[in-house]
Amino acid sequence: MKVQKRDGRIVSFNKEKIRAAIEKANNTVEAQERANQELIADIIDCVETTAEDVIAVESIQDRIEEHLVRCNKYGLAKKYMLYRYQRALLRKSNTTDESILKLIRNENKELAEENSNKNTRLASTQRDYIAGEVSRDVTRRLLLPEKITLAHENGVLHFHDADYFIQPIFNCCLIDIADMLDNGIVMNGKLIESPKSFQVACIVMTQIIAAVASNQYGGLSVSVRHLAKYLRRSREKYERELCKELEGKILDRVVNLRLEDELRSGVQTIQYQINTLMTTNGQAPFVTLFLQIDPKDEYVKENVMIIREILNQRLKGIKNEQGVCVTPAFPKLVYVLDEWNCLKGGEYDDVTRLAVRCSAKRMYPDYISGKKMRENYEGNVFSCMGCRSFLSPWKDEKGNYKWEGRFNQGVVSINLPQIGILAQGNEEKFWNLLEERLELCREALMCRHKALLGTLSDVSPIHWQYGAIARMKKGEVIDPYLKNGYSTLSLGYIGIYEMTYLMKGVSHTKAQGREFALKVMKALKAAADRWRSETGLGFSLYGTPAESLCYRFAHIDREKYGVIENVTDKGYYTNSYHVDVRERINAFEKFQFESDFQDLSSGGAISYAEMPDMTNNPKALETMVSYLYHNILYAEFNTKSDVCHVCGFDGELTINENMEWECPQCHNKDRSKMNVTRRTCGYLGENFWNDGKTREIKSRVLHL
Repeated sequence: MKVQKRDGRIVSFNKEKIRAAIEKANNTVEAQERANQELIADIIDCVETTAEDVIAVESIQDRIEEHLVRCNKYGLAKKYMLYRYQRALLRKSNTTDESILKLIRNENKELAEENSNKNTRLASTQRDYIAGEVSRDVTRRLLLPEKITLAHENGVLHFHDADYFIQPIFNCCLIDIADMLDNGIVMNGKLIESPKSFQVACIVMTQIIAAVASNQYGGLSVSVRHLAKYLRRSREKYERELCKELEGKILDRVVNLRLEDELRSGVQTIQYQINTLMTTNGQAPFVTLFLQIDPKDEYVKENVMIIREILNQRLKGIKNEQGVCVTPAFPKLVYVLDEWNCLKGGEYDDVTRLAVRCSAKRMYPDYISGKKMRENYEGNVFSCMGCRSFLSPWKDEKGNYKWEGRFNQGVVSINLPQIGILAQGNEEKFWNLLEERLELCREALMCRHKALLGTLSDVSPIHWQYGAIARMKKGEVIDPYLKNGYSTLSLGYIGIYEMTYLMKGVSHTKAQGREFALKVMKALKAAADRWRSETGLGFSLYGTPAESLCYRFAHIDREKYGVIENVTDKGYYTNSYHVDVRERINAFEKFQFESDFQDLSSGGAISYAEMPDMTNNPKALETMVSYLYHNILYAEFNTKSDVCHVCGFDGELTINENMEWECPQCHNKDRSKMNVTRRTCGYLGENFWNDGKTREIKSRVLHL
């Protein structure tokens, strides 16, 4: 007989637990009310002889109470019921008071290090976190089924963004910026018409980004090619204004000078606005700018001009309060490689070389291979949503693919290393546990979907009524956009390396480990595909970024199962399918190896190579970029771009043996006197990290 726990786990029946519970209740009543060993044995036998193969723990407790009452042990039954009630109350009790007070006193270390781009000392950020703590508490006690809550608390799975679950908002999106700029929008009850110039288009776009980010909790992406027509409008405006006074080459020169000035100012507006605007989440918008060149585009010339200017301004950096140019975390830049710019003699190779110089100094842009993306997404090239979440192909009623104006409903991630710990090398046990826990993940994701059903478009007009996602009427429900694969639901995963090591004793880069790891990946993808087929909802497999989750899962498992070599002893789990950060492997081999995993993780994935300072060796990075185009869909380079404000050192600050950031030149350890930028998920982070992620960063080896 099996027992279903409150968190949904199926475990073997253990009669000693019943005996212990009754004897504990025995100690609280008079002698005549106690159950003797014969009665206890009868109760256990009654439970054991149930016809059910799997019995819920609540049903077992019901039978114990019924048996005690039948035997006239009313006092004992009452004590047993009271204990059970007290345990239920404890599970549903408010837990926010202390965490909120610690947050206000700047003593809540867990929240302070949860997101490296949030500063919990700021009043606006504290306000968001206070609301988030209340949402987590209500979600845990009232909104989620108890077994999902317990599964989350025990590290079986992670129910992402519970701090926003109380509201009917979603994760990330790909903004339909073309519709919004072309057809106008309404913000705060004021109509903003289609811009007549590039500068105004840039201002409107940043306002849209801030409004969208404030009404969702994840990242968002914008394709900058939609700004190109507005740059042409500015050119045409200058030509009309000046043609009566100037002509020929002089006219062209003056028009070009004015256009270049407006281009520079417009891009600077985007960079400044995104880095200085504060959303209602208490942070800068988590926004990605998608840089794609299409020679067939009517506005390709203007698009290339905009991309060049974005790259040039990012290369220069942005000044911090000390007046030193540093690497900003946002916007994230994603640059598309294609036949005409993959450094094989294409027309736009010079733009790619500029992108490479920018990556060497500022880590961005990241790179998407148009070639590999077309292979995986039915011939299409499109932006990720935020840092890595990819949509699945979807066609409208006319049979046309649609990408912009779509979104992700939410993420639930499975803890793969914990399954490996429990299975102890037994594959049959591993697959049974995986199947059980995947079903829990499905149920948790359905909670996300059901929470959004019935939401009115009025909850976020910028999304639902004014074009970011749709142009719905006031009072309409958003349900059509939640169904039929229009939006996605992501099954996340973490710790492929640790799971493989636990089951096979080797890294997944070894032949035996790779075979098992890919088998698990295929099983995860098959589960998402099956759920999609059964429900019509957009389930997909997603490589979880795990900025804080890499520490949370590892910490829970260390507390529960102790120190396990190469698993819980490190203080972190490895991101998604990535090679162990300590493993020595060159960048070419790493990208080639991870590409097979990335192809299976079609709902989102990104690979990286850890690099030394490449500013003086761009040719080497160009070789890597050219290799990317042919071998992996989406990748990034982790170069170094830190600044010490004590001695002026510009390079790589390191982590010492005491887990402190330290300048290698003057040995400054004061965080307030340094700028450190590292990639901690798909985004860059610049406000430092939790203990687990800091240990992971310290453990990273170079791949070139």
